[in-house]
Amino acid sequence: MSFVQEWAGSIREMPAIYHYAFVFIISMIPIIEQRGSIPLGIALFGMNPFMAFLVSFLGSLIPCPIILLCFNAVYNWMRKYNLFKGFCDFLDRKVRKNSPKIEKYKEIGLITFVGIPLPTTGVWTGSLIAAVLGLRFGKSVFCVTLGALISAIVITVLVATAGWLL
Repeated sequence: MSFVQEWAGSIREMPAIYHYAFVFIISMIPIIEQRGSIPLGIALFGMNPFMAFLVSFLGSLIPCPIILLCFNAVYNWMRKYNLFKGFCDFLDRKVRKNSPKIEKYKEIGLITFVGIPLPTTGVWTGSLIAAVLGLRFGKSVFCVTLGALISAIVITVLVATAGWLL
């Protein structure tokens, strides 16, 4: 048995509260977010699809206000040091690549961008772009939340349907 199989087996044997906590935490990780946490909750932990959806959706929202409130200050501080140059350049490219779509369509663009469950879209990137573009805090939180809700519904339906088909 491989390490991953042993690890998955030991996690499955833990009390359910650990499964919920694990899904909640995984949903806050950039890139992975709901795209990884919902399938993990349903497929690995055997969670009820609605509970996996709810825990993942709520967990994925945690970074949004933090990013919106703190990103520009942290980014400007990082820009001062060569140590962070590569990371700042990466962020600049990422934001420049996606921001024209959001600038053009504003709120609908942000909701759609966050709501499409593809790699590099989601709460983290959507919040980042909203912060860089200087969109209003309340409107940004609302749009990111609505986009995250759409994304979580799509992922849950796809995972639950895929499990049913197999």
